[in-house]
Amino acid sequence: METSGSARADVELLDAIAERDRGALRELYERHAPWLRARLGRRCGDEGLVEEVLQDTFVEIWRKPGNYRGAGPVPAWVWGIGVRRLLSALRPRWPVPVPFLADPAPASSAEDQVLLRIEHGDLGGAVDGLSPELRAVIQAVVLDGLNSREAARLLRVPAATVRSRLMRARTQLREALL
Repeated sequence: METSGSARADVELLDAIAERDRGALRELYERHAPWLRARLGRRCGDEGLVEEVLQDTFVEIWRKPGNYRGAGPVPAWVWGIGVRRLLSALRPRWPVPVPFLADPAPASSAEDQVLLRIEHGDLGGAVDGLSPELRAVIQAVVLDGLNSREAARLLRVPAATVRSRLMRARTQLREALL
């Protein structure tokens, strides 16, 4: 996600943000907001809420840029903040339309391109064969990296249900791919 040339690396931008450089925050926002908005929009049908979560994510980055510890790429850290903000925002607003199976927007990142290749390969066909409930769990746990408690909150089911659906989905995927 980081650009080459004269653009500063994400880590350098976070260092500048720690020094209260608003230009660095603007540069980080312009670099990451488009893909973050698209990914959040695939998980929540409320565009206003997505925009609010997007803004909250970058406010959090402004407030605590030192929370990035250098473990992994900055975009993954930004995504972690964004998806957890979305989960927090969804809690008091039940029910919110969540299009788990929405058509993907045009891929703009390497991650999205890989996911699209998976979607249209053997694994994609196997995932398409799952029930909507099992697909939603696979997306939340495997693709979004949520734990069972976070996925349960997003899907509005008990954590034990998430774990049992994940087990069933893995079994069905294994059988479909053999």
